[in-house]
Amino acid sequence: MSDQPTLAEINERREIATRKIREDTGIDQDMIKNVVHGFYAKVRDDAMLGPIFDAKITDWDHHLGRMCMFWSSVALASGSYDGRPMQKHMPLKIDRTHFDRWLELFAQTLSEQCETPAARHFMERALRIASSFEIGIAAHNGVILGKGERYDPVSSWEPK
Repeated sequence: MSDQPTLAEINERREIATRKIREDTGIDQDMIKNVVHGFYAKVRDDAMLGPIFDAKITDWDHHLGRMCMFWSSVALASGSYDGRPMQKHMPLKIDRTHFDRWLELFAQTLSEQCETPAARHFMERALRIASSFEIGIAAHNGVILGKGERYDPVSSWEPK
């Protein structure tokens, strides 16, 4: 007899977790779509982030669909996203200022689209994602960040 859960047990646990998150936060697929579309509308109009996204994304409908799946997985533990977002971001020339702006626009979108429990739930995850990506991109560029440090390529190379 194996101690490993079956696929059916894993799916059942995921469904229970998703149901609890929905009950606690009010997040559903419609809210995720509104957040994703509202956020990326801001990003596309943003002087700092817009050009970075426009240089990489040619099919916005496809990207928005993927981001809805991503946020469904992140916010609802749905398991609907199977991509590797870190790899997509590694070659980008972005740093702490870009992540701060990304979070600022995301927070603005949440305040427009969500009640407090949902906004808090989304933002907690967005903060972890931004931190993880910033650490990963720094490491990709040869910079190992210490606890509490942020990735700033200019100051990272200055003598201490």
